[in-house]
Amino acid sequence: MPTLVTRKRNLKHSLSARLIARLGNAMLAALELPDAELSVLLTDDDGIHELNRQHRQKDKPTDVLAFAMDESVPDPAGILGDVVISLDTAERQARSRRRPLIEEVRFLLAHGVLHLVGYDHAEAAEKREMVGMTRKLVRLATLPGPSNRRPRPRSVALDLWDGTRAILPEVSDRPSLSATLEKVAHARAIPVRGGHGLDELPDSGEFAEGDDEAAS
Repeated sequence: MPTLVTRKRNLKHSLSARLIARLGNAMLAALELPDAELSVLLTDDDGIHELNRQHRQKDKPTDVLAFAMDESVPDPAGILGDVVISLDTAERQARSRRRPLIEEVRFLLAHGVLHLVGYDHAEAAEKREMVGMTRKLVRLATLPGPSNRRPRPRSVALDLWDGTRAILPEVSDRPSLSATLEKVAHARAIPVRGGHGLDELPDSGEFAEGDDEAAS
């Protein structure tokens, strides 16, 4: 498996390791490194604080660390390196950005993976390039859920004089009465009590940078 995900024991967060692995695999494929091996560690602030102190001499927790196996050209079929993500910090950042934790973790994973393949953000030009690539990886590593499903066709319900309701398929705007009556002939009518006139039926993150870190 190109992406191996491990979790620190007794984490309070319940993100699926299988989902994180799928996101990592999608990012590797987007970078044309589908056979490279990526290791992802999900930890807490205590765990990443210790790593940050040992490897970067920074005595504080952070959101993500990246440890590249080879800082030169990555081996397409070799071990790419390790990405370490603090779910504690990710959760705080997700709350401040008003988005789900998994979206924050996906962003941090993308940023960490890019560090492994040589991207950096020390200079303004490097930062612009890395932000653009991070957006690309986030976009290509899709998440399951309503936001990634094909939108349902819009419909309207028409309560008829005889106590039936007609469900009209796919209309873009509220139809005129004549147009509505033409569609009624092709619509399926179901019994309903009460109701008056036309009622439209309901239809079924900002990208932000994190305080991410790269480690060497």
